[in-house]
Amino acid sequence: MYRVRYRLLSLTLLTAALLPFSLSAARNNPDGKAIYQRQCVKCHGKAGEGVKGKYDDTLHGDWSVEKLTKYIDKNMPEDHPGRCQGPDAAAVANYIHQAFYSREARARKNPPRVELMRLTNRQYVNTVADLLKAFNDPDSKPSGEHGLKGDYNRKLPQNDGEKKSFQRVDRSLSFDFGTGSPFSSGRTNQAAVTNDFSIRWRGSLIADESGDYEFVLKTPNGTRLWVNNPGRPIIDAGVASGGVSEHKAHVRLIGGRVYPISLEFSKIAQEKTGSIALWWKPPHGALQPVPARNLTPVNTSPTFVVSTAFPPDDSSVGYERGVSISKDWDEATTQTAIAVANYVLDHLDRLSRSKASDTNRVEKVKGFTERFVSTAFRRPLTTDQKRLFVTLPMSTASSLEEGVKRVVLLALKSPRFLYPGVSDGKGDDFDIATRLALGLWDSLPDKELLQNAAQGGLKKEESLRAQARRMLEDPRAHAKIRACLHHWLHIDRTEELTKDPTLFPGFTPEIVSDLRTSLNLFLDDVVWDGTSDYRRLLLEDDLWVNDRLAKFYGVSAVAQEEFVRVNLDPKQRSGVITHPYLLAVFAYQKSSSPIHRGVFLTRNIIGRALRPPPMAVAFKDAEFSPNMTMREKVAELTRPQACQGCHSVINPLGFSLENYDAVGRFRTRDADRLIDAVSDYATDDGKVVKLTGARDIADFASNSQHAQNAFVEQLFHQLVKQPLLAYGSKTPDRLRDAFVSSNYNIQKLIIDILALSTLQGIAHPERPTAMVSP
Repeated sequence: MYRVRYRLLSLTLLTAALLPFSLSAARNNPDGKAIYQRQCVKCHGKAGEGVKGKYDDTLHGDWSVEKLTKYIDKNMPEDHPGRCQGPDAAAVANYIHQAFYSREARARKNPPRVELMRLTNRQYVNTVADLLKAFNDPDSKPSGEHGLKGDYNRKLPQNDGEKKSFQRVDRSLSFDFGTGSPFSSGRTNQAAVTNDFSIRWRGSLIADESGDYEFVLKTPNGTRLWVNNPGRPIIDAGVASGGVSEHKAHVRLIGGRVYPISLEFSKIAQEKTGSIALWWKPPHGALQPVPARNLTPVNTSPTFVVSTAFPPDDSSVGYERGVSISKDWDEATTQTAIAVANYVLDHLDRLSRSKASDTNRVEKVKGFTERFVSTAFRRPLTTDQKRLFVTLPMSTASSLEEGVKRVVLLALKSPRFLYPGVSDGKGDDFDIATRLALGLWDSLPDKELLQNAAQGGLKKEESLRAQARRMLEDPRAHAKIRACLHHWLHIDRTEELTKDPTLFPGFTPEIVSDLRTSLNLFLDDVVWDGTSDYRRLLLEDDLWVNDRLAKFYGVSAVAQEEFVRVNLDPKQRSGVITHPYLLAVFAYQKSSSPIHRGVFLTRNIIGRALRPPPMAVAFKDAEFSPNMTMREKVAELTRPQACQGCHSVINPLGFSLENYDAVGRFRTRDADRLIDAVSDYATDDGKVVKLTGARDIADFASNSQHAQNAFVEQLFHQLVKQPLLAYGSKTPDRLRDAFVSSNYNIQKLIIDILALSTLQGIAHPERPTAMVSP
C-alpha cells in the first residue's frame, strides 16, 4: 500500500512539474483545427462551407498562408478582432489553407472529374449548321479582295456601238447616280445615254459576331435583297416608291461564317433620280454602311441558323457548360429538330444530290439519310445503329419524305448527337476527332479530320497536333478564340454602352461600335500574327482607328473609313488594359470608376480571386464634396475595415488607371486637380509593387506567374469545357511551363491544351463516360 501511495504521489508531482512545460508547448504549438472549431466554425461552417446569415460564401481563395495569417491576426474573429493573434493566427491559417481553403485542398477533398456534358448552346448552333453544310459543295475561301461583284446592264435606245453591260467589284454599296447613270461617265454623245439601267451585286457577307443583324436599304428605286437564302428575298421592294424609302429586315447569323448575299437594283427612265445604299446594324454595333471588310466577291452556299430560343447554359463555375437539363431545353431541341427536318425536306434533292425524275432517287435519298446520321454521330454507324436509326424508320414510314423526317428527328434527339461524350468506352480516334472539333470549332469534325480518324492516326500526338494546326486556320477557330478572349475580358455580355451626352457629346453609338471593332482587330492581330505573343495583349502601345475614332481620341492618323493601326505614346497606352472600349465599359456614365476597373484588373488580368462584398454599397457621387477627386471619393467609401480585405487589392490597381476618363481618353487632371495614379500594390505572396500607371500594371502582369496561370486556366476552360484539375494536379504547371518555353505563344498554348486534354482523356479508360445502347 505504501508503495502504491508513493507511486501515485510521484506521478502527481511529476505531472505538476511537467504541466508548465506542457502549457508552454501548447502555447508555442497551438492546434489550428481546435482554434478554428472554437472561434471560426460558427460563421464559416465545419469545412468552410459558410453559414447562412453569418457568412454565406465558401471559405476558399488564392491567398498564401502568410497573407491569411496577417489577415486573421488583424481582423479575426470579426466580432472580437485581436482574439486570434501570433502563433494562434498562424496555426489556424495553416489549418484552413491545408484543409479546404487552397485549390489543392479543395481538389483533395472533392477531386474534380471529367463530366458528361451535353452540347452548349453555342456548340449546338454551330453543330447543326455544319451538319447540314456537310452536304453542300465545298465553299471557296474568301479572297483578299473585298466588296461585291456588280453586273451593270442598261437598255439602249439604239445600237450605237456602246457597251450594253460591264462588270466590276464595288467595295461599298452606296451610290447616288442623280439623274445620270453608271454608263454616263466619259460619253461624248450624252443624248444617246439612257437612264434605264439595272445592277445586280453578288458575293458573300462575313459576320463577325453571332446575333441578329438588321439590314436597311435606302433607295427611291426598285430593289430586292437576299441574305443567306437565295430562294427568298428578305427585302422585296421591286416597285419604286416615288421617294427615298428605307426598307428593313432582320436576319440571325452565326459569327465567324460567310453567307451568300445578293442585291438587285433597277431604275427606269420615268424615275427622275437613282440611288442605292446598303446599311446594317450588327450585334453590339450601330447602324452604318456595310464595311468593305465584311464583303467578298466569292460565292458561298447558305448556312442553316438555329432560330429557337434556348435557356442559358450553366456558367456558375466561370465558363459555360452543358450540365443543366430542363423541360425548356428539351423542348428547344425538339423544336429545332423539327425545323431541321422541314429544311431537309424542302432541300432534299439538293442535299441528296438527286432529282425527282431519277430512277434511283429512293436509293440516293436512303444513302443521304445514312450519311446524315453518321455525320450527326461523328463516326461511322454500327450495324445496329444503321438498323435502328435508318432502316427501320425508312421502311415503316408511309412515304419516302416521312421516312426522312423520322430519321432526322431520331438522330437529332439521340444522346449520341446531344452528348458528344457518350461512347462505347473504346476511346478511339473518332473520340479524338470529336474533342478537337468541339475545342476549336464548337462543332463537328470535318471530312479531313474524319478521314484521319478512320485511318487510325489521331492517337499519334504529332498527327493530332498537325490537324489542330490546320484547323486553327479555319475562320470558325478565329471566331471561337475571339469569343474566348471576349469572355476573358468580360465583354461577352456587354449590351449597351452609353455616357452622359452633356459631358461626352461626341461619344455616339457609332463611336461605341467603332471601339468594339477596334478591340476585335487588336485581339485578332495579336493572336494570329507570326509570334502570337500573349504579352502583346498587355504591352502593345498601338490602337486600331478609323477617321471617326482618330478625331474623337486625338490620334494623328490617315483620314479614312477603314481601320489602320497607329502607334501611340507607350506611357499612355498599354494593350487591353488601356483600350478605350474596356476603359469605357468599366466606368460610370459621368466619371471613371476605380472600383470597376480595379475588380476587372484583379480578376481578369492579374488573376486573383475576390470574394463577394459582405454588403453592397452604392457609389453616390452627389454625397461627396464636388472638389474631391475620384480617388479621394473611393478611398473614403472603402475606408471601413470590412471593405479593406478586398479593396486593399482592388484600389491600387484601379487608381493606376485614373489618368483615363469615362470614355478612355488620357487626362492629367480630375476636379481641376492633378491626378495621383501612384499606389502600392501588395502581391499575393506579400511583396509590395509600386504602380505609377497602366504601364506598370502591364509590366507586372506580363511577368506574373499568377497572371499567366490564370490566362492558361481561362483558355483551358473555354476550349475544353471541363475542370482543369480533372486532368491531373500537375496539368496547370505542365501547360504553363510549355507556355513560357514557347515565348508565350497563344496558338501553341491552344494546341497544347487540346493535345493534353484529348490524349490524356483517351488514355485513361477509367474516366467517367456514359455507356448507352446503340
